[in-house]
Amino acid sequence: MTAPVSFLAADAAEQLVLMNPGPVVLDERVRAALAGPDLCHREPEFADLLARIRHKTTLVAGGGDAHTSVLLTGSGTSAVEAAISSAVPPDGGLLVVDNGHYGERFEHIAAAYGIRTHRLELGWATPVDLARVERVLAADPGLTHVGMVQHETSTGMLNDVSAVARIAHGRGREVIVDAVSSVGAERISLAGDGADWLCGSANKCLEGAPGLAFVSAARTAFERLAGRPNRTYYLDLHRHYTAQEKSGLPAFTPGIPACYAFEAALDLALAEGREARHARYAALAERLRAGLEALGLELLLPSGQRAVGLTALRLPAGTGYEELHRGMRAAGFVIYRAQERLAPDHWRLSTMGRITAADIDRFLAALADVLRDADHAPLADPAVGRPGRHA
Repeated sequence: MTAPVSFLAADAAEQLVLMNPGPVVLDERVRAALAGPDLCHREPEFADLLARIRHKTTLVAGGGDAHTSVLLTGSGTSAVEAAISSAVPPDGGLLVVDNGHYGERFEHIAAAYGIRTHRLELGWATPVDLARVERVLAADPGLTHVGMVQHETSTGMLNDVSAVARIAHGRGREVIVDAVSSVGAERISLAGDGADWLCGSANKCLEGAPGLAFVSAARTAFERLAGRPNRTYYLDLHRHYTAQEKSGLPAFTPGIPACYAFEAALDLALAEGREARHARYAALAERLRAGLEALGLELLLPSGQRAVGLTALRLPAGTGYEELHRGMRAAGFVIYRAQERLAPDHWRLSTMGRITAADIDRFLAALADVLRDADHAPLADPAVGRPGRHA
């Protein structure tokens, strides 16, 4: 019998540093938690685990006693889809604030369910025009909800949820926030920033294993979903809320190993605190961006508009993404292609997860070598302008 091919073992031996925006490099304690015991999801031990995860998730989402969270087995997209399909009523509508790929995704999801939308297309990497949001909501009372992305991962732009929420709430509308790439590191709070429905993922800035998502909201918001016609079966938030809140058990079979890992990641996130994690990511991003600019590379956004978890930049002249990816992969780093209209001449780098300053320094040195080998010699030493080295 032919032995199975184990590409996982080969990849593990390479010790790749993931600079894609999720999945992320995990803390060893999170990775070890994946090997938790076999467990039936209908047993009291899992009910206890689920209750702990929901409580801790609500805390990292900035919720209080009036809020709760529903856990889903799926990617972050499943949380966004569950919130849109469940929260917008049959006679309601959705104002989509679109300044990138994931803003546009709100419209695509709503269209799949026949939900009426008004897409406020601002243009990729364009800050949100608050006056336009105000005008659209004033002109169309049937738009009951506003959908927006906090960290628009297609460009690395950080959108101001609080400002949009103030306008929406002033006109009696609810806000659905895609915080998939921001919760845990950027400021976002159910209680303080006006996110009525906060959609997140276990991995990315929360540094758990991929495969779990969540929606956090006020308990009363979940309760108000009762009696509405179901647009979906598996992603029906009221179904999940009722099962998890009333019986303490999941509606369907969850990813139990990912749940073990998620609780470990939540414990680490709560111990570190959002401010400290934000500062850690910001220091890594600053170190990376200074080094990239020292190499003569052009960053996409002005400094005041960037999230701490991702940097988008232009490809070096004459160098294609595939060539760059091969060179950096050989050096032990996974980089990330830009999307859609930015794909021909941009790429992206994440500073989420357990990346260290030493990793950033090694990355910049390897990148300088790759560019030199491709006859694109750096314009300066990548160490110029960076803070002092530290592990």
